[in-house]
Amino acid sequence: MILHVIKAHYEKDYIIRLKFNDGAEGYVDLVDELYGEVFDPLKDPNKFKAFVVDPDLHTLVWDNGADFAPEFLHSRLLVLAN
Repeated sequence: MILHVIKAHYEKDYIIRLKFNDGAEGYVDLVDELYGEVFDPLKDPNKFKAFVVDPDLHTLVWDNGADFAPEFLHSRLLVLAN
């Protein structure tokens, strides 16, 4: 199955709640992933919060061109207990 982010909601700090097309749902904390030319600007909380779920890429994207692969996000997911 090709993973897609189907829902995303900003929680706090650098934490985003995600839902995937395989039913997995949980939180991902991206604080330790914001380094390098593309991701450094996202250390500004207002810029970080401005993500969208791209309808073509099926993942989180920012207006500066930053994005994370859905597989990467899925691998970092802290799964919610049922």
